[in-house]
Amino acid sequence: MLTTILLGAAGPAPLAVGPQYDSTHVYVAQDQIDRFVASFIATFGGHASPAMVADVTPTPSLTLFRLAFTPAGIVSVFGFKTPIPYPFGEERTGYLVADLDAAVAAACRAGAEIVVQPFRDAIGRDALIRWPGGVFMQLYWHTKAPSYAPLATVPENRVYVSGDRADAFVHDFAAFSGGRVVADDHAAPGVEIGRPGDTYRRIRLDSAFGTVTVLVTDGHLPWPYGRELAGYGVANLPETLARAKAAGADVLAGPYGSDGRDVAMVRFPGGYIAEIHAARPR
Repeated sequence: MLTTILLGAAGPAPLAVGPQYDSTHVYVAQDQIDRFVASFIATFGGHASPAMVADVTPTPSLTLFRLAFTPAGIVSVFGFKTPIPYPFGEERTGYLVADLDAAVAAACRAGAEIVVQPFRDAIGRDALIRWPGGVFMQLYWHTKAPSYAPLATVPENRVYVSGDRADAFVHDFAAFSGGRVVADDHAAPGVEIGRPGDTYRRIRLDSAFGTVTVLVTDGHLPWPYGRELAGYGVANLPETLARAKAAGADVLAGPYGSDGRDVAMVRFPGGYIAEIHAARPR
């Protein structure tokens, strides 16, 4: 059964700057940063920023940092030279906002916990928040507004939550983001979570921050499902997987077809796992 529930206000949320400014946070060993970035760009195209060393937390720490810009989405890559202060490393994404204080206040009103209060870094201010279901994310504000080209495809933030907390997460995040649920499938194919023959609930939520795909499960997940942070849309899956494998990535599952897509799970050098999908020809 497929139902669609509308929540929040349709249209762009005033806090969001745009999905081309949002990034998935990738933590790898510092000696794996360049290898991961090279593999990710070889797979999706694009370019990377030079490596820099910075303290990106409110307490003393040091990390190598690079941004990888691709047409399928941005990743922020961290290779810490010191132990990683808690709770950094738990956050899955960073969303650029137009006003950090307003965004933090809006997140509080919508039901989020402010786990790390706003702090300054070298290029702006940040905060870490946690939604029902334990979903961590970072909010950013930059002193100098960046200017990035629109993405060819907007990546999906893939969130695994329990049935006990799914509705609370969706309600609260939609209220914060001004987003809306565009699909709520209570019998999505279990092959999508590594369990062919079963079904599960899949919710898709769109906002000006991008797409969140909520996978509601009992936690009985075969590896690597639940370990991926994002899903990347591409024009041709076989060609993309060939580039990934040539650049040192491993295909862990798939390709398989579901929900009008061909899908595979891929692990890049350094351990980052991603879902990659392409629309099936109609």
